[in-house]
Amino acid sequence: MHISIITCLPKLLESPFSDSILKRAIAKGLVSVDVIDLRQYSTNKHKTIDDYAFGGGAGMVMMVEPIDRCISDLKSKRAYDEVIYMSPDGEKFSQAIANELSLKKNLILLCGHYKGVDERVREHLVTREISLGDYVLSGGELAAAVVADAVIRLLPGVLSDETSALSDSFQEGLVAPPVYSRPAEYKGWKVPDILLSGHEAKIEAWKLEKALERTQKRRPDLLKD
Repeated sequence: MHISIITCLPKLLESPFSDSILKRAIAKGLVSVDVIDLRQYSTNKHKTIDDYAFGGGAGMVMMVEPIDRCISDLKSKRAYDEVIYMSPDGEKFSQAIANELSLKKNLILLCGHYKGVDERVREHLVTREISLGDYVLSGGELAAAVVADAVIRLLPGVLSDETSALSDSFQEGLVAPPVYSRPAEYKGWKVPDILLSGHEAKIEAWKLEKALERTQKRRPDLLKD
Protein backbone atom coordinates (compact mmCIF):
# COMPACT_ATOMS: atom_id res chain seq x y z
CA MET A 1 0.00 0.00 0.00
CA HIS A 2 1.06 3.58 -0.64
CA ILE A 3 -0.35 6.56 1.27
CA SER A 4 0.27 10.16 0.20
CA ILE A 5 -0.60 12.82 2.78
CA ILE A 6 -0.99 16.39 1.50
CA THR A 7 -0.38 19.04 4.14
CA CYS A 8 0.84 22.60 4.59
CA LEU A 9 2.51 21.58 7.89
CA PRO A 10 4.58 18.47 7.08
CA LYS A 11 6.58 18.55 10.33
CA LEU A 12 3.42 17.67 12.26
CA LEU A 13 3.52 14.25 10.61
CA GLU A 14 7.14 13.33 11.26
CA SER A 15 6.61 11.62 14.63
CA PRO A 16 3.63 9.31 13.94
CA PHE A 17 5.53 7.38 11.27
CA SER A 18 8.95 7.27 12.95
CA ASP A 19 8.18 4.90 15.84
CA SER A 20 6.57 1.61 16.80
CA ILE A 21 4.28 -0.38 14.49
CA LEU A 22 4.11 2.16 11.66
CA LYS A 23 7.88 2.53 11.52
CA ARG A 24 8.32 -1.25 11.33
CA ALA A 25 5.64 -1.56 8.64
CA ILE A 26 7.46 1.01 6.51
CA ALA A 27 10.85 -0.64 7.16
CA LYS A 28 9.44 -4.01 6.06
CA GLY A 29 8.19 -2.48 2.82
CA LEU A 30 4.58 -3.34 3.65
CA VAL A 31 3.53 0.28 3.21
CA SER A 32 5.10 3.49 1.97
CA VAL A 33 4.03 6.91 3.24
CA ASP A 34 4.83 10.19 1.53
CA VAL A 35 4.17 13.50 3.27
CA ILE A 36 3.80 16.17 0.60
CA ASP A 37 4.27 19.84 1.39
CA LEU A 38 1.43 21.61 -0.42
CA ARG A 39 3.44 24.84 -0.55
CA GLN A 40 5.67 23.24 -3.19
CA TYR A 41 2.73 23.57 -5.56
CA SER A 42 2.11 27.27 -4.98
CA THR A 43 2.79 29.46 -8.00
CA ASN A 44 3.69 32.68 -6.15
CA LYS A 45 7.01 33.64 -4.59
CA HIS A 46 5.63 33.60 -1.05
CA LYS A 47 4.42 29.98 -1.45
CA THR A 48 0.93 31.02 -0.38
CA ILE A 49 -1.73 28.30 -0.37
CA ASP A 50 -4.61 30.25 1.21
CA ASP A 51 -6.58 33.43 0.54
CA TYR A 52 -9.60 35.39 1.78
CA ALA A 53 -13.06 33.95 1.19
CA PHE A 54 -15.28 35.43 -1.49
CA GLY A 55 -18.31 36.99 0.15
CA GLY A 56 -16.44 37.87 3.32
CA GLY A 57 -16.28 36.14 6.67
CA ALA A 58 -13.52 35.39 9.15
CA GLY A 59 -10.70 33.00 8.35
CA MET A 60 -8.72 32.01 5.30
CA VAL A 61 -9.53 29.36 2.69
CA MET A 62 -7.13 26.87 1.13
CA MET A 63 -7.02 27.67 -2.60
CA VAL A 64 -8.07 25.23 -5.30
CA GLU A 65 -5.08 25.71 -7.65
CA PRO A 66 -2.20 24.38 -5.50
CA ILE A 67 -4.32 21.44 -4.34
CA ASP A 68 -5.28 20.60 -7.93
CA ARG A 69 -1.66 20.87 -9.06
CA CYS A 70 -0.54 18.60 -6.22
CA ILE A 71 -3.17 15.92 -6.77
CA SER A 72 -2.61 15.98 -10.54
CA ASP A 73 1.13 15.49 -10.01
CA LEU A 74 0.55 12.56 -7.64
CA LYS A 75 -1.90 10.93 -10.03
CA SER A 76 0.62 11.22 -12.87
CA LYS A 77 2.89 8.85 -10.91
CA ARG A 78 0.40 6.19 -9.76
CA ALA A 79 -3.29 5.33 -9.78
CA TYR A 80 -5.06 6.21 -6.54
CA ASP A 81 -8.14 4.40 -5.27
CA GLU A 82 -9.35 7.27 -3.09
CA VAL A 83 -8.67 10.97 -2.55
CA ILE A 84 -9.83 11.51 1.02
CA TYR A 85 -10.38 14.92 2.55
CA MET A 86 -10.16 15.00 6.36
CA SER A 87 -13.20 17.10 7.17
CA PRO A 88 -15.30 17.75 10.32
CA ASP A 89 -18.48 17.10 8.34
CA GLY A 90 -17.34 13.96 6.54
CA GLU A 91 -18.59 10.44 7.29
CA LYS A 92 -17.59 9.39 10.78
CA PHE A 93 -14.53 7.14 10.80
CA SER A 94 -15.10 3.60 12.02
CA GLN A 95 -13.41 0.23 12.15
CA ALA A 96 -15.52 -0.84 9.19
CA ILE A 97 -14.12 2.04 7.11
CA ALA A 98 -10.57 1.19 8.25
CA ASN A 99 -11.15 -2.41 7.13
CA GLU A 100 -12.43 -1.21 3.77
CA LEU A 101 -9.51 1.16 3.18
CA SER A 102 -6.97 -1.51 4.15
CA LEU A 103 -8.00 -3.41 0.99
CA LYS A 104 -7.07 -0.46 -1.24
CA LYS A 105 -3.70 -0.08 -2.93
CA ASN A 106 -3.06 3.68 -3.00
CA LEU A 107 -4.64 6.47 -0.96
CA ILE A 108 -4.36 10.26 -0.85
CA LEU A 109 -5.22 11.97 2.44
CA LEU A 110 -5.77 15.72 2.14
CA CYS A 111 -5.36 17.72 5.36
CA GLY A 112 -7.51 20.82 5.67
CA HIS A 113 -6.57 24.00 7.52
CA TYR A 114 -7.94 27.45 8.28
CA LYS A 115 -11.64 27.56 7.29
CA GLY A 116 -11.19 24.53 5.04
CA VAL A 117 -10.64 24.06 1.32
CA ASP A 118 -12.23 25.82 -1.64
CA GLU A 119 -15.52 24.01 -2.30
CA ARG A 120 -14.40 23.18 -5.83
CA VAL A 121 -11.81 20.81 -4.33
CA ARG A 122 -14.63 18.90 -2.66
CA GLU A 123 -16.80 18.96 -5.76
CA HIS A 124 -14.21 17.90 -8.35
CA LEU A 125 -11.07 16.43 -6.75
CA VAL A 126 -12.08 14.56 -3.61
CA THR A 127 -13.70 11.11 -3.75
CA ARG A 128 -14.46 10.73 -0.06
CA GLU A 129 -14.60 12.82 3.12
CA ILE A 130 -13.86 11.41 6.58
CA SER A 131 -14.30 12.89 10.06
CA LEU A 132 -12.96 11.56 13.36
CA GLY A 133 -15.96 12.95 15.25
CA ASP A 134 -18.14 15.91 15.98
CA TYR A 135 -15.40 18.36 16.90
CA VAL A 136 -12.88 20.58 15.13
CA LEU A 137 -9.10 20.20 15.16
CA SER A 138 -6.57 22.88 14.22
CA GLY A 139 -5.85 20.95 11.04
CA GLY A 140 -6.30 17.60 9.36
CA GLU A 141 -2.82 16.25 10.12
CA LEU A 142 -3.68 14.49 13.37
CA ALA A 143 -6.83 13.05 11.78
CA ALA A 144 -4.83 11.78 8.79
CA ALA A 145 -2.31 10.14 11.13
CA VAL A 146 -5.15 8.39 12.99
CA VAL A 147 -6.68 7.08 9.76
CA ALA A 148 -3.29 5.92 8.46
CA ASP A 149 -2.50 4.14 11.73
CA ALA A 150 -5.87 2.37 11.84
CA VAL A 151 -5.49 1.22 8.22
CA ILE A 152 -1.82 0.24 8.23
CA ARG A 153 -2.07 -2.01 11.30
CA LEU A 154 -4.61 -4.12 9.39
CA LEU A 155 -2.23 -4.91 6.51
CA PRO A 156 -0.97 -8.50 6.40
CA GLY A 157 2.42 -8.84 8.11
CA VAL A 158 2.27 -5.55 10.02
CA LEU A 159 1.31 -7.07 13.38
CA SER A 160 3.47 -9.92 14.67
CA ASP A 161 0.26 -11.81 15.51
CA GLU A 162 -2.11 -11.20 12.61
CA THR A 163 -5.07 -12.50 14.63
CA SER A 164 -4.60 -9.61 17.08
CA ALA A 165 -6.39 -7.10 14.87
CA LEU A 166 -9.36 -9.45 14.54
CA SER A 167 -10.00 -9.24 18.28
CA ASP A 168 -9.80 -5.44 18.48
CA SER A 169 -12.72 -3.38 19.70
CA PHE A 170 -15.42 -2.77 17.06
CA GLN A 171 -14.34 -5.59 14.71
CA GLU A 172 -17.48 -7.53 15.62
CA GLY A 173 -19.56 -4.50 16.46
CA LEU A 174 -18.62 -4.81 20.13
CA VAL A 175 -16.00 -3.28 22.39
CA ALA A 176 -13.25 -5.65 23.51
CA PRO A 177 -13.66 -7.76 26.66
CA PRO A 178 -11.41 -7.26 29.73
CA VAL A 179 -7.83 -8.54 29.40
CA TYR A 180 -5.38 -9.69 32.08
CA SER A 181 -1.71 -10.65 32.33
CA ARG A 182 0.77 -11.91 34.97
CA PRO A 183 0.70 -12.17 37.93
CA ALA A 184 -2.50 -14.15 38.39
CA GLU A 185 -2.99 -12.43 41.74
CA TYR A 186 -1.80 -8.98 42.82
CA LYS A 187 -2.75 -7.26 46.09
CA GLY A 188 -5.58 -9.75 46.37
CA TRP A 189 -6.89 -8.77 42.91
CA LYS A 190 -7.37 -12.04 41.04
CA VAL A 191 -7.61 -12.95 37.38
CA PRO A 192 -10.93 -14.73 36.65
CA ASP A 193 -10.52 -18.47 37.10
CA ILE A 194 -11.96 -19.22 33.67
CA LEU A 195 -8.99 -17.54 31.98
CA LEU A 196 -6.61 -19.85 33.82
CA SER A 197 -8.59 -23.00 33.04
CA GLY A 198 -7.14 -23.71 29.60
CA HIS A 199 -10.64 -24.57 28.34
CA GLU A 200 -10.66 -22.70 25.02
CA ALA A 201 -14.39 -22.95 24.26
CA LYS A 202 -15.40 -21.74 27.72
CA ILE A 203 -12.85 -18.92 27.58
CA GLU A 204 -14.22 -17.73 24.23
CA ALA A 205 -17.78 -17.86 25.58
CA TRP A 206 -16.68 -15.82 28.60
CA LYS A 207 -15.00 -13.23 26.38
CA LEU A 208 -18.13 -12.84 24.25
CA GLU A 209 -20.31 -12.50 27.34
CA LYS A 210 -18.04 -9.84 28.83
CA ALA A 211 -17.79 -8.01 25.51
CA LEU A 212 -21.57 -7.86 25.32
CA GLU A 213 -21.83 -6.67 28.92
CA ARG A 214 -19.22 -3.97 28.42
CA THR A 215 -20.79 -2.83 25.15
CA GLN A 216 -24.22 -2.62 26.77
CA LYS A 217 -22.78 -0.53 29.60
CA ARG A 218 -20.40 1.74 27.71
CA ARG A 219 -21.56 1.82 24.08
CA PRO A 220 -25.20 0.70 23.88
CA ASP A 221 -25.45 2.57 20.58
CA LEU A 222 -23.39 -0.19 18.97
CA LEU A 223 -25.98 -2.81 19.88
CA LYS A 224 -28.72 -0.70 18.29
CA ASP A 225 -26.79 -0.83 15.03
